[in-house]
Amino acid sequence: MDFPRVGQVALALLTEFGFKVLGAILLWIVGQKLIDFGIKLIRRGFRTQHVDPTIVTYLLNFIGVTLRIILVVALLGFFGIETTSFAALLAAAGVAIGAAWGGLLANFAAGAFLVIFRPFKVGDFITAAGVTGTVVEIGLFVTSINTLDNVLNIVGNNKIFADNIQNFSANPYRRVDLVAQLHHNVDHNEAIRFLKVKVSQIPNVLTNPAPEIDILEFTLQGPVLAVRPYCNNDHYWQVYFDTNKTIRETFGEAGYPAPEHFVLQKLAHV
Repeated sequence: MDFPRVGQVALALLTEFGFKVLGAILLWIVGQKLIDFGIKLIRRGFRTQHVDPTIVTYLLNFIGVTLRIILVVALLGFFGIETTSFAALLAAAGVAIGAAWGGLLANFAAGAFLVIFRPFKVGDFITAAGVTGTVVEIGLFVTSINTLDNVLNIVGNNKIFADNIQNFSANPYRRVDLVAQLHHNVDHNEAIRFLKVKVSQIPNVLTNPAPEIDILEFTLQGPVLAVRPYCNNDHYWQVYFDTNKTIRETFGEAGYPAPEHFVLQKLAHV
């Protein structure tokens, strides 16, 4: 065996393979940079056309994944691997993965339906799949929701699409539901009149529809008033807390006695 000859051939093959590896790494880096640059250009174009951010995010995710798959196929072709065979292998693998990961494909399909039917969009305040918060992103497979305590929740799109969805941002205003307990000696008509004046003066409370204040129920302590101002969703918590303070201050200024608490006791039979 001609070992020097074998060594020369091996060195030549290793050198050629090394150059191919370096070329592949260079192509991967350049390809990634070009993909990122292209996505930035597309995002900028969408912004100039004032396209909805929900659709933009979803489309850019889809385009990014597709371009990276094309880049991988191109790199395999660079190494001399038959891409048609790879495409057939990828299709077969896709079927197998689809059978094993049906939930992942269900999330993908649900994400497409969320973008098409648009029960909510990025920036909306919603309750979906047991999570209440502001929609940050609708991705290919998951939706990101930021809750009121500033915790980011990642929820599968299929779970959201299969559940009830409450969109608090869909309507121009919403109602704040509070109650006020009166002492049984207090004139409820007077209390209602005072509260209507004070609550209507709270910042960001709408005049149309006007605040609703009336008797909700009766208890041993006295009548319970339903206090229901309306406001824009962005002002909900400010109106909620200000209304609570207004109820307290209004009843204090009017000199209303605090409701009495009754304790029911069972009498033991001797």
